[in-house]
Amino acid sequence: MKRRLKAFPLFLLPVVIFLASLCVGRYPVSLPKVIEILINGISGNIEPSNDLFRNIIWEIRMPRAFLGGLVGGALGVSGASLQGLFKNPLVSPGILGVSSGAGFGAAVAILLFGATAVVYPFALGFGILAVFLSYLIGRTYHTAPAIMLVLGGVIVSSIFTALISFAKYVADPYEELPSIVFWMMGSLANAGYHDILTAGPIIIAGSLGLYLIRWRINVLSMGDKEARTLGIDTRIAKGVIVTGATLATAGAVCVSGTIGWVGLIIPHIGRMLVGNDNRILIPVSFSLGACFLMLVDAMSRLITGSEIPLGILTSLIGGPFFIYLLKKTKARGW
Repeated sequence: MKRRLKAFPLFLLPVVIFLASLCVGRYPVSLPKVIEILINGISGNIEPSNDLFRNIIWEIRMPRAFLGGLVGGALGVSGASLQGLFKNPLVSPGILGVSSGAGFGAAVAILLFGATAVVYPFALGFGILAVFLSYLIGRTYHTAPAIMLVLGGVIVSSIFTALISFAKYVADPYEELPSIVFWMMGSLANAGYHDILTAGPIIIAGSLGLYLIRWRINVLSMGDKEARTLGIDTRIAKGVIVTGATLATAGAVCVSGTIGWVGLIIPHIGRMLVGNDNRILIPVSFSLGACFLMLVDAMSRLITGSEIPLGILTSLIGGPFFIYLLKKTKARGW
């Protein structure tokens, strides 16, 4: 009960970060002005279309902040679920190859069609395909133990990474190659409402599936024998967890590009705050992931005039912070 009460403010924190992210940028907007613009827009009292602040909030920062929250939350909840499933603190959402598969799909779409909306379905499709191939490799011995799934993910990631390098090699160095490289760095610079409509349902479906099955992750983390003793079909439960994490991660990556470290460090922060109980950790990881990526995106707008890709900032923040976590926790709890 104490942990749930402790976690309650963490569920309200994304709202605070969301409002703060609407205020910062090249053109700062005060919080009262932001709230006024939001209330006027929701109530239908639309101001003139040439109002600079209204356009900045509704057309640029609103979809960007909302999409950042969805992407960060998806990566956080996927990382927490897979770490609990594989009983490994070093597991990230890309462990089964979804990130490298999505990257190759985006590279193929850029080579064939340019940097258009076609990139989204290609990235999503190849991301899901990569996880499916990892599962097939894991079924080599007519079973899919955790270690075989991880090995399958490593193999598939390596293959798709090589294919991405080949795509860069054959890409036009003046138009296609910069688009591929920029996409691989991860960014929300071009976020719009169409991105939310594209990725939102997929992310919500995957995250909701993980939320509904969160208590089973507790049981699976005890071991397959213990889970079967308690009447849980481990094959179906693992399939649901992997499917939910794949949908959430693929939906996030297809609109934001490859953003590392979020799904690795956010679950650890959640465990430091609320413990290992996945019934609480899963929603807390979504909340913290949303806050983290919205904050990093705000930083990318403030540090320089030309925005820094999010993948660079998350790595610069995540690496040293993970060292701090290792020193702080001494790997306790695993």
